[in-house]
Order: sequence, then structure tokens, then C-alpha cells
Amino acid sequence: MDEVLLWSLLTALGFLLGAIPFGIVVSSAFGLPDPRTVGSMNVGFTNVLRVSGAKAGLLTLLGDMGKGWVMGWAAMQWLTDERFIMIVALAPILGHLFSPFLQFKGGKGVATALGSVLGLAPSIGLLLLLIWLGAVAIWRYSSGGALAAFGLFPVVAIVNEQRQEFLLFAIIVSVLIWVRHKDNIIRLWRGTESKIGEKRVQPS
Repeated sequence: MDEVLLWSLLTALGFLLGAIPFGIVVSSAFGLPDPRTVGSMNVGFTNVLRVSGAKAGLLTLLGDMGKGWVMGWAAMQWLTDERFIMIVALAPILGHLFSPFLQFKGGKGVATALGSVLGLAPSIGLLLLLIWLGAVAIWRYSSGGALAAFGLFPVVAIVNEQRQEFLLFAIIVSVLIWVRHKDNIIRLWRGTESKIGEKRVQPS
């Protein structure tokens, strides 16, 4: 198959796969509250974990990471043009952020972005995951962990990768994640951000 055609198909597939809101799918499957109506009203892992428990939260995390990983991995296996590879890896992240199934709204993209990076460059993806988990373990702020990991992503890319296309991908993804967390940044600054494990629920 012509690479341009394959790239086009993978990009479209990646966007649609990324658009699947696993937080809603998992919650519905277990008869749990729709995450859009409770807690922070976000469809991502953190809100599902907070309002519906560890099992639903973990399944949401795996689903959101998985859709990013499968497209990053597929792009690396089937495409040769670095620009095409990065666009395919970006597609599920954009689908998650701007889901056509949710009136082009969505989550904050952290888990899906981590999955995409793991598919493209497993060692870098693992390092970002460890930064995220480490920051969350220390400060108990999921948003803080995400901001730490993706704030460092371009630096990690510069140190570990020679591909200019990968660095551009890292910058774009990091900007998207930080912009999506603008309200969290304000609450972190004010000291009003909810911590993981708190019973009190605030918007995030």
C-alpha cells in the first residue's frame, strides 16, 4: 500500500480511537456514575479513580494509555517517514482532547500521550511514566505529576533522541498538556488543588 494512503488511514483511525472516552465506557459497563456528571466532571483516569474507585480508574488508565500506545507502535512498524509517524502518534491525543463523541470536548490527554510516547520510544515513555508516578507519590497531585512529566518531555527528547521530528512532537504534546491543565496550574498556585486520596472533591 502507498505510504501516503496508509498514513492517512492510520491518522483517521488514530483520531477515532483516541476519541473513545474510556472513562465513560468503563463507568457505564460497571453501572457507575457518568464521570461527566460527578467530581471534576472530567472523563479521565483521575476523576474516575476519585469518584468510582481503583478498579474503574485503573481500567480507564489502561484504556486511555492503550489507544495511544497502539497507534504509536503501529506508526513505528508500518511507516518510514518520520513526519508521518509523529502525526499518527499525535492523532489519538487530539482525538482524546477533541472527541467527536463528546461534542469535540474531552479529557486532558495525559494517559493517551504517555501511551503514544511508549509506542514511539519505549525508554522515553517509561521515563515520563516514572516521573509522573514519582511526582504523584511525593506530592499526591495527579495534575502536578502530569505537568512535571510533560514539562520535562522536550528536555528528555533532546537528551535521548536525534530525530528533530520527535522533538517537535514532544513540544507540541507538552504544550497541549499544559494548556489543558491551565485551571489546575492556577489551583496548584493557590493551594486549592485536590490531592489523590482526599474525600473532598474539587474541580480539576
